[in-house]
Amino acid sequence: MLKQLRGHKIRLGIKTAVMAVGLAGALHAMPAYADSVHTAKDGDTFFFLAKQYGVNLDKLMQANPSIQATNIYEGLKITIPGGSVQALSAPAHDAEALSTLKVFSSDRVVQAWGKTFNYKSTVDVKATAYSAAASENGKWGAVDYYGNPLKLGTIAVDPNVIPMGTKVLVTGHDHPDLPNNAFVATATDQGSAIKGQRIDIFIPASPQKVSQFGFQDVKLYVLD
Repeated sequence: MLKQLRGHKIRLGIKTAVMAVGLAGALHAMPAYADSVHTAKDGDTFFFLAKQYGVNLDKLMQANPSIQATNIYEGLKITIPGGSVQALSAPAHDAEALSTLKVFSSDRVVQAWGKTFNYKSTVDVKATAYSAAASENGKWGAVDYYGNPLKLGTIAVDPNVIPMGTKVLVTGHDHPDLPNNAFVATATDQGSAIKGQRIDIFIPASPQKVSQFGFQDVKLYVLD
């Protein structure tokens, strides 16, 4: 009886091992569809990345709810849902074309990052920049005028010149932690030093890096 039981255990062990090997082989043969992370480059857009990785555009945007489609900048981490880790190669000239700023003043249209914006006016302003450091935000902390967390796309304005809530396309700036050529911003903050033709741009970087911005002349396209 003991011998028969041992024989049964041996056969069962062999059968289990064979099943395990077969299962491992099947799993190995299945393609991997785990989420991957893409580090954004100049010219990247959700539409461009959806084509590059072969994923659904809506799913790509849903996987990155905190990222505004108009504010994809170099170095940003973007989740690619259920996509292959290896992306399809994209011609360099495509990214170059997407990053070009084009203005059609007669039609009041501006194109940036492969998107078209209608604008109703332009404003030339002197721009400075600020970080989330406590020393720059006083007792209120790293929030805008409405109490929302500071983020890329937040600008402080003089509401007598640019009404609060106004959405603009910022152009003419130069800083490694801001999108090249243009980015969409909303006037949701104010500052005691921001008077007249002035704006203060929030940059999500260290105070040391933000200070490199200095004073810059930028053009705002007030969007419809």
